[in-house]
Amino acid sequence: MMNKTSITAQLNRQDLDRLRGYRELLDFYHGRQWEGRERRGEKRLTFNYTKVFIDKVASYLMSGVNFAVEAVGDSEEDKAKAQRAEAALHQAYEDNNLEQLDLETEIDCAILGDACYKVIWDGEARKVRITAPDAQGIYAWWLGDDTSRIWRVASRYSLSVEEAEFLYQVKPRAKQTTVVELWTEGEFELYLDDALIEHKPNPYGLIPFIIYPNLREPKKFWGISDLSQIMESQRELNRAMSQLSRILELSGNPIAVLENVEESEDIAIRPGAVWNIPEDAKAYLLDLLQGGGVRLHVDYINLLYRTLHDISESPRAAFGGTERDLSGVALEIELNPLLQKVRRKRIIRTAVYNRRNRLILRLLERFQGMEFGQNRLRTIWSPILPKDLSQLVANEQTLVQSGIHCRRRAMDEMGVKDAEAEFKRWLEEREAILNMNKNNNSKPNSPKKISDFSGNPVNNRPAGESERVIAADREFKESP
Repeated sequence: MMNKTSITAQLNRQDLDRLRGYRELLDFYHGRQWEGRERRGEKRLTFNYTKVFIDKVASYLMSGVNFAVEAVGDSEEDKAKAQRAEAALHQAYEDNNLEQLDLETEIDCAILGDACYKVIWDGEARKVRITAPDAQGIYAWWLGDDTSRIWRVASRYSLSVEEAEFLYQVKPRAKQTTVVELWTEGEFELYLDDALIEHKPNPYGLIPFIIYPNLREPKKFWGISDLSQIMESQRELNRAMSQLSRILELSGNPIAVLENVEESEDIAIRPGAVWNIPEDAKAYLLDLLQGGGVRLHVDYINLLYRTLHDISESPRAAFGGTERDLSGVALEIELNPLLQKVRRKRIIRTAVYNRRNRLILRLLERFQGMEFGQNRLRTIWSPILPKDLSQLVANEQTLVQSGIHCRRRAMDEMGVKDAEAEFKRWLEEREAILNMNKNNNSKPNSPKKISDFSGNPVNNRPAGESERVIAADREFKESP
């Protein structure tokens, strides 16, 4: 059992290598990439491609994410509960601004290699509160070799004096106090600077933390940062660019070379100066650019540049630059490394978002008395690359007409945020059009004009299409 009087000290001795790695990765992301101290006269340039790679991959990954709730049962009651669950999730996402939080957390996860969500109930606001604690303050314990079964989590963070007084009515002695939350499925403990101020049963009956990796290393709990593979190439690029910059700088201020001159006291360094040197002496300017030396440096820098793109799995085309015109298929092949990397990440994120949604629904059932039944949660990702929308619509239309997809599923695949609300609006619009057609046809001595679902008269549509609209109207009227 953990020593209750020295929990902060024990956490200070735990996961030292992981926390040290976090600090190094954050420094590297923010541009502190040179090793050792700068020597006198040394020129150090930093071209922070790693930050660009991290932000770019995060943008591709989070380019579009949605979710859906599907009822397990076929009864109308089960479907109604699933619809309420989906509406509740949409409200929780809006209350917590999760679109922005997820993007920020994704960038942090790609840098550190790990991230975390905390899902709790806010009793004062009467709603679910979702935050993303700093992974540097998260500690986890799992059972044996099963890293998926976490039985205890500790969260450590700092509060100012004002924050500690406002939240816990305790005035710490120092300017800052260290807070440690210790969670198990059965208990919750809260420490301020090693002083136990709260100990009670876990109000949720579960650990409200979702800890997940950026990319999973086999047999490991903690993940892999996107920076680990490209740090060496980034440092070498900085060194090579600094060296070339120094050469060009010296070439703009040429070095004078004197041969067979023993003393240089009378040689003045100023514009228009005239030097008197012995007969067997020579004076000339040192040309650092002769012999194609600069070309070698440029070729080496281009090689490093390509290496960075290859190792980071982010081709140049992902940044909007291609050396030739590419078709849609050729562009997708060009970007295939990035697509594979994003898909690997989405596999992990899908499980995370589904679990987070499950926690949201469970807290709403527990503290608001809502009942959502047994549902199947789905995370829906938009295509990574831009797609032909008209072709996607045509495909979904075929799937709906053939009975493979329902209209709600088609709207999910099209990226509609709230498919249920959109479907209701579609039904209302369709009913209004059918009533308009019915009223027009019921008037005496009035020509029969049937409007389609866009409000256009069917008589003005191409041959054959009017019959399809009339058949659709008949199908809708006869449907239960």
